[in-house]
Amino acid sequence: MNAAPVLVSDETVVPPHTAPRPPAMRDDELLDAYSQAVTGAAEKVGPAVVSVEVRHKVERRGRQAREVPGKGSGFVFTPDGFVLTNSHVVHDATRIEVAFADGRPVDSAALRVGQLVVAIGNPLGFQSSVTAGVVSALGRSFRSVGGRLIDDVIQTDAALNPGNSGGPLVDSRGRVVGVNTAVILPAQGICFAVGINTAKVVTGQLIRHGKIRRGRIGVAGQNVPLLRLAQRALGIDAKSGVLVTGVEPDSPAARAGVTSGDIIIGFDGQTVSGIDDLHRLLVTERIGARTTIAVLRNADRLELPIVPEESESQNR
Repeated sequence: MNAAPVLVSDETVVPPHTAPRPPAMRDDELLDAYSQAVTGAAEKVGPAVVSVEVRHKVERRGRQAREVPGKGSGFVFTPDGFVLTNSHVVHDATRIEVAFADGRPVDSAALRVGQLVVAIGNPLGFQSSVTAGVVSALGRSFRSVGGRLIDDVIQTDAALNPGNSGGPLVDSRGRVVGVNTAVILPAQGICFAVGINTAKVVTGQLIRHGKIRRGRIGVAGQNVPLLRLAQRALGIDAKSGVLVTGVEPDSPAARAGVTSGDIIIGFDGQTVSGIDDLHRLLVTERIGARTTIAVLRNADRLELPIVPEESESQNR
């Protein structure tokens, strides 16, 4: 069957293979288009970006404590004026001052490697600075100040500096796709932003509960490799697990029958190959919900019923 013809004008009809193509853009036109994308994004999001100025009290041995200033960035993400920034920007601050206007976050799931992104913030105190780059990689992980692993992080080469933390990373249409978070010094062009989808989950909990709710089972442990013979004999895919070195009295793990020397290899039907896996699985939805924990004890694999409880301590 022949393809349908393409209508070019009221008078001319040509087959699809001869339909005219748009002329290639000249280099100057390409640069102009790039410039318009960056300036358009900056103009759209700029009014939502805030400067965050904080004061932290620093204790000095034998001397009076003094307040040390700090700076960061943030952006408004709700119509009623909630401002989003990084935890490490405001953690333990004795005073926080911001200037805010309006903002509009959207999903980060549609991001692609190589896509143009624009960072807006207040690096080193220089207000409303704009840098541009591309998405270098998706799905990165790195550790927060408190040691907890942060997943699904966006890597970009849009230049970030101290003070950019908490500011928005936006696409060419001015839609927020991430929250600028960290740089690796002295490397150049390796910067990170927490995806806006992750930020939405966190902010939702903060607005609803006033804190981040995380589950706990009450064990201390360390990552250990699993013997190949044990993997084969028990049909285990994971090459490592979490060796339980201590169990808190009257904790979910204690009530479930977990003991020191057990190796945790699964939780809620998911493989656990290390402590980070266990942290990922102990999310809000599992607090108070009955599930199972899989452990190796001597030569046996056990599935123990367990009900995680809410953690009282909050990691940054």
